[in-house]
Amino acid sequence: MDQEKLLREYAIKHTSEEESILHQLYRETHLKTIYPRMISGHMQGLLLKFMSCMIKPERILEIGTFTGYSAICLANGLADNGLLHTIDINDELSELAAKYFRLTGLSEKIIQHTGNALDIIPGIDDSFDLVFIDGNKSEYPDYYKTAILKLKPGGYMLADNVLWNGKVLPEYKGTDKETRGIREFNDLVATDPNVEKLFLPLKDGIYLIRRLINDKNLNN
Repeated sequence: MDQEKLLREYAIKHTSEEESILHQLYRETHLKTIYPRMISGHMQGLLLKFMSCMIKPERILEIGTFTGYSAICLANGLADNGLLHTIDINDELSELAAKYFRLTGLSEKIIQHTGNALDIIPGIDDSFDLVFIDGNKSEYPDYYKTAILKLKPGGYMLADNVLWNGKVLPEYKGTDKETRGIREFNDLVATDPNVEKLFLPLKDGIYLIRRLINDKNLNN
């Protein structure tokens, strides 16, 4: 057994167990969806929950609901009067996610939107303490440009899959639109002077971004 796998097993052993309802959702996602690996899963889900619990956001925006695992983890940290807006273009999965929102008692805190996030976000009359991006990879740069203006000063943004299975490295010569989108997003964030950022090599990579209080775009 290679060291990386041993270290992963060691980390899981020293981490809180996955909640039974989330494990049930994880299993059902693998049984009923074509690309089950898109689900956040245990370790990443806990990270999202921890981040949300630390921030205690009143408003969360999630781009990419899938089957609802990450939304549930994020919603667990909401303030008492908090709401989470989650957007997914695939209407075939909306009921599966809604079922688990009900089972976890979070349905009143989660607002589901179906459609293109770039069309929906400008119409949401709210600003956000926390944004999680996990949608169409080719649209990551546009998600960033749209969502950052909805993010409160001092607010946080997280983006998933920013390692993109290693395809972001210069050695990879592929030019598919998803890889181009992730590379452009990563460079966009890295060169944005209005945010502080931390690139985490967890799972398939998570970019942690904080909008600075003195962001020059605040009055846009």
